[in-house]
Amino acid sequence: MNGSVLKLLQVNLIICISIGITSCDSQSHSDSPALPPHVKIAQPLSQEVTEWDEYTGRIEAVSSVDIRARVSGYLEKVNFKAGAKVKKGDLLFEIDPKPFTAQLQYAVSELERAKAKHELAKNDLERAERLFSGKAISEEEHDARSKGSRETIAAVQSAEANVNTAKLNLEYTKIRAPIDGRIGRELITEGNLVSGGGGDATRLTFIVSTDPVYVYVDADEHLALKYRRQAHQEGNKVKGTDQTPAELAVSDEANFPHPGHLDYISPRADTATGSVSIRGVFSNSDDVLSPGYFARMRVRASAPYQAILVPDKAIATDQAQHFLWVVNQEQKVEYRTVVLGAHIGQSRVITTGLDPNEWIVIEGLPRMMPGIKVNPERISQTEPAGEK
Repeated sequence: MNGSVLKLLQVNLIICISIGITSCDSQSHSDSPALPPHVKIAQPLSQEVTEWDEYTGRIEAVSSVDIRARVSGYLEKVNFKAGAKVKKGDLLFEIDPKPFTAQLQYAVSELERAKAKHELAKNDLERAERLFSGKAISEEEHDARSKGSRETIAAVQSAEANVNTAKLNLEYTKIRAPIDGRIGRELITEGNLVSGGGGDATRLTFIVSTDPVYVYVDADEHLALKYRRQAHQEGNKVKGTDQTPAELAVSDEANFPHPGHLDYISPRADTATGSVSIRGVFSNSDDVLSPGYFARMRVRASAPYQAILVPDKAIATDQAQHFLWVVNQEQKVEYRTVVLGAHIGQSRVITTGLDPNEWIVIEGLPRMMPGIKVNPERISQTEPAGEK
């Protein structure tokens, strides 16, 4: 029993010693001064920037034509390669011309018959006029021959129209490209019967123009107004179109390598959405852009101006306002409310509240409080990756 008590006393002594050591250690730590937090600071960039508004849309052809048969017949020949470039006037399809050649020959012969009848009626009228002047025939006889002559004139004109129609039909057996562009595949192959004329005319293929191309997007009405005013201020108003600069990128392009401009802003806004249709036009001499492709278009939203830029990651938010942590000469942190401008790449324009010679906290924001002293490491900002 005495041994058990002795062991219990020894255990209690060890616990007390451990607690005492821990308390002393904690006290020594609490008494030592806290080191200033290490932060990275940098000065804002001051450089010339241009603001851009970005949209998404699809590329459209300036001209797009469905090629349809204008006369009915058997398709005799296809004279193009699917997907190839064609020039206006190139021969694309040939329909069997033999029936139309026969129709033309018949129309020409009918014209000759009408002309012969007209010559006979003309001679009869001339004789009737001489006889009528000598009172050898009645007035009724003279009128009958005069009307007969006019009828033959009308018959000649009708026959001439039939000849012209037959010539057109024969010409329509050769289907030619109406525009320059890139042609689709043949939808009807040789030997098939095609129907011509009217809404039921057989669709043979299609052609889309390739250079230049359009991109249509919808912009808020206040942005459309901004583009118009900007164009007026810069004197770029040409024949009622706005020559505001624009740039284009397709789905596999990171930047905007295709320069262009706005050439159309709709004169009417959509009252349901408050948006306005705008159109950019872009050169496509290298054939990279095709109608129907997804595209990103950006429109210049401002003239170049000098701006103060800070990284997005340096900006903090306090309820409805934005602020930066500024390190003063005493290496103490100041709370600075700022007004933000446009995004430029991964940076933001500061319109008011910051001097370009001040130093701001770039890394270490969570540990910041007004008035605390920091251990700053000065670094240099890199230029924004892009402009928007």
